[in-house]
Amino acid sequence: MKHAPSEKHTLSVLVDNEFGVLARIVGLFSARGYNIDSLTVADITPDHAISRITIVTNGPPPVIDQIIAQLERLVPVHKVIDLTELGPHVEREMALVKVAGTGEKRVEALRLADIFRARPVDTTTTSFVFEVSGPTPKVDQFITLMREVGLVEVARTGVVAIARGAEAA
Repeated sequence: MKHAPSEKHTLSVLVDNEFGVLARIVGLFSARGYNIDSLTVADITPDHAISRITIVTNGPPPVIDQIIAQLERLVPVHKVIDLTELGPHVEREMALVKVAGTGEKRVEALRLADIFRARPVDTTTTSFVFEVSGPTPKVDQFITLMREVGLVEVARTGVVAIARGAEAA
């Protein structure tokens, strides 16, 4: 029996901004053995009534369809949008990357940061904290290169995404 290939999908889930909603959504993924690669949550309305949860997950198309159907059945969920299926959309991630080094290592860290348009947000005589943002592969590559020059620590936001065009979700 041949299995369908796994695909990465970015889901935008509009929910009531209330206690326990995130736990219910994470519980749905956990109970069914679905993986969450990235998860971000933010209040998106002036009255603080609605939040957007951006979930990056993966699986064969029937599993993605099942995830969406199950999310849509949860009471506090207003809308589930599969941005991957919808088409053109913008995805970004931000990371804070701490790098320690002196001499040539320090010069190389600054050179790489410039290439990746990473901004130093904290500097000491022996370390930097860089802020880098962009598509996940860009952030991943920056972190990989910083390992060679003195990576100490990384903090990442997770993916945020929005559909292109003039229409709102």
